Amino acid sequence: MLLVIAHSRAARGSLRNVHRAHEECVVQRFGRVALFEPTELAAFHALRLREKHPGSVELSWVAPFNEFDAVPERVRRAARAYEARERRSLPYAAFAAGSDHPDPEALAGRDL
Repeated sequence: MLLVIAHSRAARGSLRNVHRAHEECVVQRFGRVALFEPTELAAFHALRLREKHPGSVELSWVAPFNEFDAVPERVRRAARAYEARERRSLPYAAFAAGSDHPDPEALAGRDL
């Protein structure tokens, strides 16, 4: 999918207009950000927006997040266990301390 970010008021207005006129190209829009279908028509509209608002429209190619390919099992298991915790106010660092779950510093230091 194409991620389109409109950084100026004028670019946001044009993005909104593209969304209204070409709904088939837009998967979802969140204000100044939209996900476009991976089609040539959607790419045409994204590039047109960038040409119309140079420097105000950012385009990125994004792929759906597949947690089973990208995230180790220990991280998925820690997330499940933390969400199933009994004490809802327990911070993750305290939850992970003394357990098999990775601590927050270890998680922050590892790239996916």
